[in-house]
Amino acid sequence: MKLRTPDPDAAAVLAPAPISRWRAHLRICRIDHWFKNVFVLPGVVVAIGIAPHVDYSDFWWHLVVGLLAVCLIASSNYVINELMDAPFDVHHPTKRFRPVPSGQVIIPLAYAQWIVLMLVGLGLGALVTWKLVLTLLALWIMGCLYNLPPVRTKDHAYVDVASEAINNPLRMLVGWYIVTSAVVPPLSLLVSYWMIGCYFMAAKRFAEYNDFQRTGDDAARYRKSFAHYTSERLLVSIMFYASAAMLFFGAFIVRYRLELILSFPLIAVFMAMYLRLAFKPDSPVENPEKLYRERALMVVLVACAVVMTVLLLVDLPFLADWFSPTVHAAALG
Repeated sequence: MKLRTPDPDAAAVLAPAPISRWRAHLRICRIDHWFKNVFVLPGVVVAIGIAPHVDYSDFWWHLVVGLLAVCLIASSNYVINELMDAPFDVHHPTKRFRPVPSGQVIIPLAYAQWIVLMLVGLGLGALVTWKLVLTLLALWIMGCLYNLPPVRTKDHAYVDVASEAINNPLRMLVGWYIVTSAVVPPLSLLVSYWMIGCYFMAAKRFAEYNDFQRTGDDAARYRKSFAHYTSERLLVSIMFYASAAMLFFGAFIVRYRLELILSFPLIAVFMAMYLRLAFKPDSPVENPEKLYRERALMVVLVACAVVMTVLLLVDLPFLADWFSPTVHAAALG
């Protein structure tokens, strides 16, 4: 099925006014997407809660520098994403007006911008610890694998979700190494963080795919992975990612922080609300940077963050009695 050609008059109405070159280059950094780096903060909180021998003498300095470093690495990845996606964005009803497909960016300068942002980000990371530098470098490399041919993981179904969502545990590592470099966070927590990222990405793909289905457009011309996806397959994958995320999170809390079990109901409510949004036409989950407009979702998210932070820092010894085995292994033979 062919993508329908937009009406020229309608396109003229929808198209934003031309902007200056420097503003176009600033826009492809997607500074408005920097908020996604809040996924660094759970790594900070978890490290404070469970890491041994934390030195707080340079904490605030490391936090500011580390957050700025990860934001610059993210912008480097956004720049290459804008460049590599331009041939596909021209087939999208709104993304064709982005600075690169609309011809407002100087391409060689954008490639230089991509490299400079990466180098400055790594340089800032070096002011904290070499482990942070390696983590930031891994985040940048994943951006390259996601966007650049011949690998370009975003073109392959399921691999696109997994490779994009790996940024979640990498961001957690950034937060962890801002606080401490002595140890590594629990693997179960990293896998859980990866799977919850996969859940969010799969919900985004589900919403995008359904919008193309509603309009009758050829989704695969915009995103190659859509040639394999169906609504059913995406829903099944969402179920898998949600189950895996909570399974590994449960493994983490049983071993490291039983108090967090009290946060399960709030997490479940948040995930249910997020999935419900994915069913809406022009769903807000397609543009996560605009999710702050969903007030009910934000209230639950803030509640989750507050409750989990408190549970990481406050001991509740009675929970060990509540959840102690009622039948011992010896009794089971």
